Amino acid sequence: MARPRFHRLPAAQQEAILDAALAEFAAHGFAAASLNRVIAAAGLSKGAMYYYFDGKEDLYADVIRRQLEGLISAGGAMPVPEDAADAAAFWGAVEEYYLRMMRLLAQTPATEALLRDWLTGTSSPSLAAAQHDAEQQLMPWLMRLVAVGQRAGAVRTDLPAEFLIAVAMGMGQAMDTWMIASPPDESSLTDAVHTLVDMMARALGP
Repeated sequence: MARPRFHRLPAAQQEAILDAALAEFAAHGFAAASLNRVIAAAGLSKGAMYYYFDGKEDLYADVIRRQLEGLISAGGAMPVPEDAADAAAFWGAVEEYYLRMMRLLAQTPATEALLRDWLTGTSSPSLAAAQHDAEQQLMPWLMRLVAVGQRAGAVRTDLPAEFLIAVAMGMGQAMDTWMIASPPDESSLTDAVHTLVDMMARALGP
């Protein structure tokens, strides 16, 4: 991830570096991306880039973090459906949010290309650590979501919540990978999302 000194740069300079990196990674993927091209596009020296990031891997991880945060900010965090009266209302709220996020992603081709490369190919210690940190930050929210689903009769109660979350996250990653790697067109997107959320509901439901 970015070194603290990167975050002390003026916002416009941070944006210029991360925008150049996004364009490079989206166009070429992590493996074929050139850090030298990013450096040239951002108007930096090689020494300056390494002053802010340990290398290409850390820059890639930071660009992913930024794009995911931007996507969530645009779509809004998924609300916990506290008022879900039954299982159908609970899973309907999940489906509505997932559909909204997939539509937003389709409107941002560079982000879609970046996430496709990440989900289908790149694995590294830095990215694994970043993913683990993100999962840990989500855990309190996920525990609350499971509790609401159980109260609505949408989520089974015979297994530990932590195990149910692990199953949901594994399925969610598989769903995201499939949807981003082979995105359906708009005419079939709603049906695809409904089918995938129904699969999760069947796996986690009582």
